Amino acid sequence: MNLLVLPLWAWIVFYVLVLLMLVADLKMFARKGQHEVSVGEALKMTAVWIGVSLLFCAGIYFLYPVNSHEMAMEFLAGYLIEKSLSMDNLFVFLMLFSFFGIERKYQHEVLFWGIFGALVLRSIFIFAGVAIIERFEWVLGLFGLFLLYTGGKMFVHDDDELADPSQNIIVRWFNKVYPVTDRMHGDHFFVMEKGRRMATPLFVALLVIETTDVAFAVDSIPAVFCVSRDPFIVLTSNIFAILGLRALYFALAAVAKYFKLLKYGLGLILIFVGIKMLLAMNEYINSLGTLVGLNLNIPHVEVPTPVSLAIIFGLLLLSMLFSVVVTKKNA
Repeated sequence: MNLLVLPLWAWIVFYVLVLLMLVADLKMFARKGQHEVSVGEALKMTAVWIGVSLLFCAGIYFLYPVNSHEMAMEFLAGYLIEKSLSMDNLFVFLMLFSFFGIERKYQHEVLFWGIFGALVLRSIFIFAGVAIIERFEWVLGLFGLFLLYTGGKMFVHDDDELADPSQNIIVRWFNKVYPVTDRMHGDHFFVMEKGRRMATPLFVALLVIETTDVAFAVDSIPAVFCVSRDPFIVLTSNIFAILGLRALYFALAAVAKYFKLLKYGLGLILIFVGIKMLLAMNEYINSLGTLVGLNLNIPHVEVPTPVSLAIIFGLLLLSMLFSVVVTKKNA
């Protein structure tokens, strides 16, 4: 697995473009702290981000130097997996903003910097993951088992049992080393109060979102490795999916109550990609079985990328449709 299938300048250009898109998003989507983001604005920007992602996919299809058609399909599959999982994560953000009492018109500020931090952290995770898999391919089997566990956990997890954000280990540590005011000060992360510089609840919320995203990445990045081993495809599909999270958050915030069953669809998606990953690692599993006296003879099964894409999209769509039907029926 060669990190430089594309020349170094292509990676640099990609990151420069990402930064420019983030700045454009901040300028066009919501003027800093001046108004609440409407559902209409959010839907328009969500459509724009999806359109930009599809244009990038088209660029891969026509210009990628190696297996361009297959790479484009892998990008779409990775993008869809990450986008699907991020939808569930956004419901957690709703809870966090409610807990910290952050007004809707200031939420976009936290989300902007949260996404910027996520871009940096996920880039590090992906490059580290590529390096580990290149040297120890059997790690993919562990990823598969972890995805099965995570997918199953979604069926038994109670949304009402979400942990108290104030007990987040990073927040507790920060409260010990830096003074924090209990009052909001508009869109400011730090203020002067009582003669000393203090952090606001807005900054504490940002800390929680950043550390929460690390936990989310542990689920989503191994899942994307299931559909592609190319580092550029894994990285770009992940980054394009989270670039549009800010717009998607405000679009979903108004209709969150209609997607109560979404987590079950996401659980099935994780289970599917976990099984797909394990079937591709059959040699390692069979060898491990032999060591403990078991003759497993698990066949090697490669699920074509278009099939994976169809299954993932189908599970996501069905879970959303069932959510809407059940919610309206119980209304």
